[in-house]
Amino acid sequence: MLLTLSTTHQPASDLGYLLHKHPARFQSFELSFGKAHVFYPEVVTESCVACLLLEVDSVGMVRGKTAHRGFSLAQYVNDRPYAASSFMSVAIAQVFGSALGGRCEARPDLVGTSLPLAARLDVLPVRGGLQLLHRMFGPLGYEIEATQTSLDDRFPEWGDSPYYSLSICKTTTLRDLLAHLYVLIPVFDNQKHYFVGEQELEKLLAKGDGWLPDHPEREEIARRYLKFRPSLVRSALARLAEVDDSVIAEDGETDRPGEAVEALFEKPLGLNEQRIGAVLAALRATDAKRVLDLGCGEGKLLRELLPDRRFDRIVGLDVSMQVLQRAAQKLGYDRLPSQQKERIQLLHGSLMYRDDRLRDFDAALVVEVIEHLDPPRLKAFERVLFEYARPRTILLTTPNREYNGIWESLPADSFRHPDHRFEWTRAQFQDWALAIAQRYSYRVRFLPIGPEDQNVGSPTQMGVFDRDPTKA
Repeated sequence: MLLTLSTTHQPASDLGYLLHKHPARFQSFELSFGKAHVFYPEVVTESCVACLLLEVDSVGMVRGKTAHRGFSLAQYVNDRPYAASSFMSVAIAQVFGSALGGRCEARPDLVGTSLPLAARLDVLPVRGGLQLLHRMFGPLGYEIEATQTSLDDRFPEWGDSPYYSLSICKTTTLRDLLAHLYVLIPVFDNQKHYFVGEQELEKLLAKGDGWLPDHPEREEIARRYLKFRPSLVRSALARLAEVDDSVIAEDGETDRPGEAVEALFEKPLGLNEQRIGAVLAALRATDAKRVLDLGCGEGKLLRELLPDRRFDRIVGLDVSMQVLQRAAQKLGYDRLPSQQKERIQLLHGSLMYRDDRLRDFDAALVVEVIEHLDPPRLKAFERVLFEYARPRTILLTTPNREYNGIWESLPADSFRHPDHRFEWTRAQFQDWALAIAQRYSYRVRFLPIGPEDQNVGSPTQMGVFDRDPTKA
């Protein structure tokens, strides 16, 4: 298992200072799973290459442990000694700990200096293919070269293996490069060689500081890094969302800077008020008594629902604990009479995971939420809401992209909010909604919200989904 780091920064030997490993020495380190060796095959003024070689003792690791029930030899016959995995992340942390932590006593000026750096992993198991490599490293600004290995050159009909030779390069700090590798290497693999608990959550957040909250694949990274453990993933996403929400207006009215940008376009139309009014009108036209507000934010809809006694159970759910705390403050939850407190509840959770707390509701409100989800995550959202929670009525709103051209101050091909992952035209939204309705036995109709233009429609579009009573 080999990791190669190189630079063309001059003098290139500065890499040795940053790694805290002398280029003239071959050094070995004992690890719990084997040995790590550091050596420099090339050190000249123009370039420097450092290698981290792991020797994994696969026999020693399982000595005294119970054999795998399905395949007793799997403990000994596997790819762990050869393929980059969580072992490599541990080695980076233990052998290059000073560099990963941004410490360099001899040359502290180098720590924050961006250098032309390259990293190569000769055998990286990628459960997701080349596309996954680009999804993970591409948003971080790396140039990527990857070559897939065949299962056996003698038997080409066997096809390709899931193993890649990967090279990435970028002008960045060594600390950032190592942090990216530390987090992402285990993301590509399906296994971790140690228990995944709260400590791993803290490591993810610490090593992801400064880049993970803004990464478009942060949810997938969290899921894979934390071995698909729902409670840990929810905690990670909530804390990442808190970082994303850290800038709050002094008057407390703006959730995020992006919402202020969106308000520049929508406020003159009173669109937010019209949207809330339209959703409430559609909801009151049903006989719903138990209502979910999914992605409730700071509780603007909840504050409208609470005084209406026809709703005897009101639940708001959001992924950000910080936002939920602000919602509680704005609701004056601590000062509510006991009868009102019994009617309303704030839940911390994600729309990406099946949650039994969301079952048995008459109606669900999903107001300006789906456009904040990465398109590959929509399938999970659809199942959580339409298949598992399955309320009788779903009121869902999203921007109409066609209307964006009405606002002269909005640049062409721009979204209204910097966190929007997409914005749909009327046809795109209707195609999606009709397919969902058919798949999960709902009927859907569409309503405009806001002033209508004869050519581009209204600024907001709403789908009203009613569960088909004959197939419920």
